[in-house]
Amino acid sequence: MFLREHYAEEDDMVRFRISNMTCGGCAKGVTATLREVDPAAKPRFDLERREVAVEQASVDAARLEKALVDAGWVSERLGA
Repeated sequence: MFLREHYAEEDDMVRFRISNMTCGGCAKGVTATLREVDPAAKPRFDLERREVAVEQASVDAARLEKALVDAGWVSERLGA
């Protein structure tokens, strides 16, 4: 799980709420989707809130969001 306090400190993070992500297996699927687009992506999950924060290395947030949606994840970018 990640801590929300870290968001203010890490400007290179992008956050998504993924309403159909409900378990660790889903988190693995989300991780796989993100890493297909950006192999260096470092996701941090809060399954209770159904959120993922992604530290990006080389891909913009819009491209990550498109990859999530294309893979069937019901995704909403937070704080955009």
